[in-house]
Amino acid sequence: MSAPHEHPWSLWPAPAKLNLFLRITGRRADGYHLLQTVFRLLDWGDSIRLRVRDDGRIVRHGASVAGVSEDQDLTVRAAKLLQEATNVAQGVDIIIEKRIPAGGGFGGGSSDAATVLVALDALWGTAVGVDRLAELGLRLGADVPVFVRGDNAWAEGVGEALSPIALAPAWYLLVDPGVHAPTAALFQSAELTRDAAAATISDFVSGMPLGNAFEPVLRLREPAVEAAFVALSRVGSPRLTGSGSGCFVEFATRESAESALAALPSGLRAWTAAGVARSPLHAVLETHLMQGRRQEAQGTRF
Repeated sequence: MSAPHEHPWSLWPAPAKLNLFLRITGRRADGYHLLQTVFRLLDWGDSIRLRVRDDGRIVRHGASVAGVSEDQDLTVRAAKLLQEATNVAQGVDIIIEKRIPAGGGFGGGSSDAATVLVALDALWGTAVGVDRLAELGLRLGADVPVFVRGDNAWAEGVGEALSPIALAPAWYLLVDPGVHAPTAALFQSAELTRDAAAATISDFVSGMPLGNAFEPVLRLREPAVEAAFVALSRVGSPRLTGSGSGCFVEFATRESAESALAALPSGLRAWTAAGVARSPLHAVLETHLMQGRRQEAQGTRF
């Protein structure tokens, strides 16, 4: 058996997302809320470094999100879930380079987990395919499947019923108010609208303002979120993403987004990012698979 660390490290992106709107249209018998949203993937996010081990161990190196133990880390849980589902004998070393703020609604934990599932499916050679990976991802969180599949999507159900959707190129000015929004508590809020009329894709495409059910709740409860909305309203029409505290304004061009960024008051944690048509994770995956096929054809892959 090879030593645990003979394999090289590989680097994989874990892109952030935005919810371009979020409506709650009801609740299932089991208590889960029924949602409608559009997921927009970004060219910015976390990075995951992976190194295959031959001893079966799954080891996280360094910290991930403050206060999250290794056994509760979604990347570790994702690796163990795929390992158990496929009976693969290999393990992995994991290093997470965090950029996505926790609790901001940008999908950091879910994206990290999806990246581990997709990357290890290739690195371990389990080849279970995207549908099975999405099923496994749903066990870790409702947002994981959209990152596994890698397409911008119209989502319904608890967020797992995905339909790919074409979105126009856009740039976004993002703000992190620094508030870790407690999703479970927000879902129990008395102020939350849980019976919004169902929207259609045509409604969204026509530009109808569909809103975010959590926006009024967070703006009322969190002064930092309200302050971010006030600042962003001077440069555009701010929106909340997901059930987090992150806010954004959409622009047609990079230049307009950067100009708006420069106009914000100092002290805000703000930056720009581009929306993408396809997840950067899947671009790296395709490159990895092509290199593997090339090595096999040349007889240099072992």
